[in-house]
Amino acid sequence: MSSAHDSLIRLLRAAHAGERAAALAYVGHARSVRDPAEREAIGRIGAEEIAHRARVGEMLAELGGAPSAVRERIFSVIGHTLSCFCHVTGWYCPMYGAGWIERRNIQEYVDAAAFAGQAGRTDLAAELLTMAQVEWDHEQWFRAKVLGHWLRRVLPVWGAPPPRAHLGAVPAAGR
Repeated sequence: MSSAHDSLIRLLRAAHAGERAAALAYVGHARSVRDPAEREAIGRIGAEEIAHRARVGEMLAELGGAPSAVRERIFSVIGHTLSCFCHVTGWYCPMYGAGWIERRNIQEYVDAAAFAGQAGRTDLAAELLTMAQVEWDHEQWFRAKVLGHWLRRVLPVWGAPPPRAHLGAVPAAGR
């Protein structure tokens, strides 16, 4: 097995558990907001995280890997905890935290796509880049919410991701 293959499996295990935590957190986040449009958008984002988790699980199986049971348990606790905190931390903290995490997820999927390309799995690389683009959309939604709030002056906004169009190039095998 190549190191790119092993690195891809390692990243997909992390993504699989992370998507679980995100989906669980978004349940509480959606319930905690008052605005019906925000509630609907957060629910849609949560559903997209569940879809990513399912596909990442399939990718792991295709590659001969499996989710990490320990990581799954840890991230389940994290997701449930964040879901509960959304009800007590106010509006800004969950919006900020979700955007910050989505920003990290973009890079996680870009890195996974690079490893997939290096491992000769350009089919998976293309899908992973599409997932990065969806995460980019999520990050942009949360960024817009945070930028419109006065607390952004107290807690500076995370670094902006690269333009969405830059996330679409499938890496060549062996590079």
